[in-house]
Amino acid sequence: MDRDCERDRLRSCGLAPPLGGAFAQCRATVSSCVLRNAILSKRATSNPMSTTTDIDKTSNSTFQGLHRSAELFGRGQRVITGGNARLSLFQRPHPVYFAEGTGVHLLDVNGNTYLDFMNNFTALIHGHGFRPVLDRLHHQLELGVSFSGPTELEVELAELLCGRVPYFDQVRFVNSGTEAVMYTIKAARALTGRVKIAKLEGAFHGSYDPVEVSLDSAPANWGSRSAPNAIPYSAGNSQAVADDTVVLPFNDVEATREILERNRDKLAAVLIDVLPQRAGLVPISLSYLAFLREITARYGIVLISDEVMSFRLSFRGGITRFGFEADLCAFAKIIGGGLPIGAVGGPARYMLPFDSTNGKPLVPQAGTFSANPMSMAAGIATMQSLSEQSFQLFDDLGEYARSSLIEMFHRERLPYSVTGMGSMFRIHLRAEAPEGYREAYAAAEQQRKMEILIRALQDRNVIVSPTCQLCLSTPMSKDHIDEMVTSVREATKMVEAL
Repeated sequence: MDRDCERDRLRSCGLAPPLGGAFAQCRATVSSCVLRNAILSKRATSNPMSTTTDIDKTSNSTFQGLHRSAELFGRGQRVITGGNARLSLFQRPHPVYFAEGTGVHLLDVNGNTYLDFMNNFTALIHGHGFRPVLDRLHHQLELGVSFSGPTELEVELAELLCGRVPYFDQVRFVNSGTEAVMYTIKAARALTGRVKIAKLEGAFHGSYDPVEVSLDSAPANWGSRSAPNAIPYSAGNSQAVADDTVVLPFNDVEATREILERNRDKLAAVLIDVLPQRAGLVPISLSYLAFLREITARYGIVLISDEVMSFRLSFRGGITRFGFEADLCAFAKIIGGGLPIGAVGGPARYMLPFDSTNGKPLVPQAGTFSANPMSMAAGIATMQSLSEQSFQLFDDLGEYARSSLIEMFHRERLPYSVTGMGSMFRIHLRAEAPEGYREAYAAAEQQRKMEILIRALQDRNVIVSPTCQLCLSTPMSKDHIDEMVTSVREATKMVEAL
């Protein structure tokens, strides 16, 4: 079915604009009932997949309306290693390929519509097709997408961010969260003359060798709880990568104290995330954060806050929500309005290694697309549209989502739990909420059940992350939460039937 015919069909269901305007304009007119009826109708007439895996057999209706995605994945496998460019989006037998997004909804290449609770891994804080971002991008597109020189937009977004986060004197723009974390570590090493870093067990900080240590350690190799082993993540890493990374037990003050005291003269930085998503999406405790802030200051260790995701926790960032300030902050995702971006921010004395005004900087930092005007324009429009009230609404709606899920699990007598804070939450297939990475760790059987749950949610038109993490966007309401909770309840039946 070609694009025009598909739009005509969707228009008849109330899913597309009445004229040729942007798909985003129909956001306010789309009802959950109309969406679901259209989706079920579409899937009933679609060609089924010819092959299935064990997981597919548990929830094979997911793929009955996805023949175009299957075709695209087949084409992709011939020219893209692994079939698609993002490991986190791969699923068997193939990922879902999306065509459009509007508000809280995604439209796939077969015309199926979904509630998007992933929002490109938390980056789209205003959902899809946010008009202020689109308008700013359209304007900038006419002026130019990138130049061999800085623009006023770079200054404008930097002023906005420094005016919002109390301990930011300066920022420096890069292209991703991985880059941002990497440069904070480089700066910390330049400032201290030390090499080692410490990180929380199981925490994800991007695709940089030192911060991938202990990312997926397992019971067979993770060592004692009070002294976790440093386990390299990627094949080919040298032993030096593990030797230069110290792993800390999350929220354990006394065990962490012993580790930091033992390494205090070698540590350049302690890298934290106040809400580490891969380690269970469990908030850092105030006592643990206070301890880390005190001991790093005492020994001249740079405290780095990775807020690539957790910057969306409050109007002034992640760590400030807890009443503390970091020495350096790495952040990304929401500040780019959906476009590639990353940034490092902090007090001037900690940003000094990047200063090139007096010759070669201690840490040279450059990038062809760093601070490109398109990302800057989208970031400005996004951040200007986020007020303190926006984050209060996120807190209220996030609490409603978490409490609604927990209440449903109790009512249905399901051994599931929920963690999270603010606009982010995660479902766990265990009765007691995890306290950290080890409790949140999914062994093979639990991982299989999680894949079935996620597949069943997709079958019920809800998109979540591969770890069953969900996040909110500003267009969402309690109605969307209620629909998600109903879908989760139905999806768990597929898991409990095993």
